[in-house]
Amino acid sequence: MSNTWESHLDRWTAAGVIDVGVRERIRAWEAEHAEPQGLRWPVLIALAFGVILLGAGVLLFVSAHWDQMSAAQRISLVVAMVAVFHAGGAVSAGRFESLSIALHTVGTVALGGAIALAGQIFNLSEHWPSAVLLWALGAAIGWALLRHWTQAALTAILFPYWLAGEWSTRTSYMLPVSVGLCALSFAYLSARRGPDDSALRKALGWIGGIALLPAAIAVGAESWRSTPAWQPQAIAWAIAILGPLGLAVTLCGRQAIWTGIAIVWTLLLAAANMGHGDHLPIYLWCAIGSVGLALWGTRDSRPERINLGILGFAVTVLLFYFSDVMDKLDRATGLIVVGLLFLGGGWLLERTRRRLIAHIQQEAI
Repeated sequence: MSNTWESHLDRWTAAGVIDVGVRERIRAWEAEHAEPQGLRWPVLIALAFGVILLGAGVLLFVSAHWDQMSAAQRISLVVAMVAVFHAGGAVSAGRFESLSIALHTVGTVALGGAIALAGQIFNLSEHWPSAVLLWALGAAIGWALLRHWTQAALTAILFPYWLAGEWSTRTSYMLPVSVGLCALSFAYLSARRGPDDSALRKALGWIGGIALLPAAIAVGAESWRSTPAWQPQAIAWAIAILGPLGLAVTLCGRQAIWTGIAIVWTLLLAAANMGHGDHLPIYLWCAIGSVGLALWGTRDSRPERINLGILGFAVTVLLFYFSDVMDKLDRATGLIVVGLLFLGGGWLLERTRRRLIAHIQQEAI
């Protein structure tokens, strides 16, 4: 039981909210039913850095001796890398579960390098999305066998990457990909429901939060009028819309309607850029979407959505200023205005963010 919680208990006793007998019974019950604490953050950081340094060291060793190896030695080495990491994860599974998860994750990451190097060694035909698909299948198999959230997170990243790669090898028109990634970011972001979320839901929330703003910028930057008139486009749009929507239904059930609204917003954002050179409708729609994202976070008591909404609004204002306003002012005036935007706008947005966070915290109480 945390010291902070105990201090609150003492304050309630001093204020007369509960008496001493109730306080002691609460403490006795908590002590009897206390759950074992998980790993502390220094241990988690040590595991993460250890895995990264181990993988980097192996890659440096391989690259330093790569030219001196025969083809048989090379393929044996890359296969051994995958096998050793997964074997280490299996050995440590019963003793140190977090280390086991980390080693299995490095093994799956090493699988991607092994696939790429095998293609290079045997001079296989170049179609890099196929290599990504094999890597994604490996991560999916690892998830099915191990049930580790890291394997699921890799799968959630690699399969969209494969689909985007398949489309990019056929055309330079990337609007369906941008729309699909933005919609998928909303679906991943909606995975978060509360403090008791699984590690996988938390990972999906992080992936969606990191990818959302870049994906939205990509959607707004691509012109709708450059649409090519050919049949596979219908398949690409169906995957871009129905895939994230189906995932949102799986993750959230009936609450997926809000993700559906976000996907409709993404489609309208894509339609706002008609190639006329007038970007004002795009900025207005992005501002509306940022406000809507913050309100969505307020409704579901999710602070990360509120933070993303505030950040999105700030980025929208700054992009509008630098692209459409600053070049119409002289240099001194432009710098003064942007300084005022950073100071005054930043203060106002931070004040709004704190109010919204405080509001959802009060509702939780």
